[in-house]
Amino acid sequence: MNNKSPHVAVLIPCFNEEVAIAKVVSDFKRELPEADIYVYDNNSTDKTATVAAEAGAIVRHEFRQGKGNVIRSMFRDIEADCYIMVDGDDTYPAESAEVLRDLVLKQGADMAIGDRLSSSYFVENKRPFHNTGNRLVRFLINWLFKSKICDIMTGYRAFSRHFVKNFPVLSKQFELETEMTIFALSRNLAIKEVPVNYRDRPAGGVSKLNTFRDGIKVLMTIFRLFRDNKPMLFFSILSLILLTIAVVLFTPIFTEYIHTALVPRFPTLIVCATLVICSILSFTCGIILECQEKKHAQLLEILMNLNKK
Repeated sequence: MNNKSPHVAVLIPCFNEEVAIAKVVSDFKRELPEADIYVYDNNSTDKTATVAAEAGAIVRHEFRQGKGNVIRSMFRDIEADCYIMVDGDDTYPAESAEVLRDLVLKQGADMAIGDRLSSSYFVENKRPFHNTGNRLVRFLINWLFKSKICDIMTGYRAFSRHFVKNFPVLSKQFELETEMTIFALSRNLAIKEVPVNYRDRPAGGVSKLNTFRDGIKVLMTIFRLFRDNKPMLFFSILSLILLTIAVVLFTPIFTEYIHTALVPRFPTLIVCATLVICSILSFTCGIILECQEKKHAQLLEILMNLNKK
């Protein structure tokens, strides 16, 4: 019988977190003494890497800028049975790490989410547009994917090896968390959530998140993943919109033809016919892409089963 303890890795992507990183590393070493603490420095201009190494972390470097690029390298390079991802800004409590770990190792979760929004996030976070953005993203994803996830964009998560080695990291920056959530939902992976206390950054810490720029990127990611994962619904909606416009434009032409037997607005009629053709093409694209998506999902499921330990 193999009595070897599961290997746990704590992943901390960092960019200019000199103020907080020593505390984050020491807190996680205290809560998870068996874990390896990895800090990947992402071109910091301060002493983040040096401070992290002095605190006892395994420090590596990722020179492609962006959180998505850092996590991609971490997922490829690090071997573990459970991965805990956390930001290096000391906004997430290390005291919740053991619960997240157990959700993966003992309760079979592929992704365990540290839910900020059900606890202290809206009080501690001093940026109101961030609060609005979190609510909007949560509503959109839960509506599109018929789910009940409380916190879509949290940076505090635990993953199984099964998830990490099969998740295709496509995002380069802060859209990553949204991409992770949609991947888990669309592939019917086991997701569990636990409320965690959120605290605002310590004095001297500076947020790297731009509310509007990164918010637009997140919304575009949702749009792209909705199109890619639910093509039938996406292109059916597009087809219906085109058909509705065509009907609206055609109605007065048809009414006038009934009364006068004349069609004086041929350009509008041509536009209507074009819109109807585009509507049919959009619906057809949805059918074809839905078949491809089903086949892709089947192949990924087979691959994930083959790779599962």
